[in-house]
Amino acid sequence: MTALALAGRDAGIIAWRNLLNLGRTPGSVIAALVQPLMFVLLLAYVFGGSLGGDDYRVYLMGGIFAQAVTFNAAFTALGLANDMHKGLVDRFRSLPTPRSSVVLGRTLSDLTMSTVTLTVTALCGLLVGWRTDAPAHHVLLGFVVILLFAFAMSWVGATIGLTARSVEVAQSAGLIWLFPVTFVSSAFVSPTAMPGPLRTVAEWNPVSATATAARQLFGNVPPAGLGPGDAWPVRNALPYSLLCTAVITAVFMALAVRRYRRITRG
Repeated sequence: MTALALAGRDAGIIAWRNLLNLGRTPGSVIAALVQPLMFVLLLAYVFGGSLGGDDYRVYLMGGIFAQAVTFNAAFTALGLANDMHKGLVDRFRSLPTPRSSVVLGRTLSDLTMSTVTLTVTALCGLLVGWRTDAPAHHVLLGFVVILLFAFAMSWVGATIGLTARSVEVAQSAGLIWLFPVTFVSSAFVSPTAMPGPLRTVAEWNPVSATATAARQLFGNVPPAGLGPGDAWPVRNALPYSLLCTAVITAVFMALAVRRYRRITRG
């Protein structure tokens, strides 16, 4: 068996272990599901009336999907920090397992959790009036783009979890960056309404690109006043989203694996 195949097999086993462990910690599963549902209901009904009503609820869902999978990076950070705190990393150190498999297993299990989160969030979106107006294969491609972005974000979370010196630090560090990244974007409002510097950040934000690409693939036309603008990342949302996803994955995968190898050598 090649080294790549061995790493993939061991990562699959570790991912399955992580998924089984979720049954012993149902609180984390509930939190991962309730959080996007809370944002859907709050933004759709508390703010939606002043932002476009039914049209805004349709526009909103692409941003909610992008935000939900971005926030799941915090669970990756917390999960890896917990594994280190409980000594799981020390146990794997004595096994003939490729060092990248432990981190890859965590990101794969969290990708599965992101799939469940997207499914539940989409059902909630249907209840509040979200609909797609595109061929089925475009809708499917939209969800694939979001899940690829979820995989990239899980590597960001993995890097944070392996760098943090305690579970408490991982929990704080895993959450604190998520709010500016997701809210300074076109996930919920148009960047054209933001001040100059924030508008530029929002237009080039990978979360904006993923949300905009999803909306375009779902056929969700933004209501009046919520147009995404005409910046290059907006006009080329799908390729820009895929480019950002590839770069984030490559950079943070290398950082996470390097950090894990340094830990296991210690």
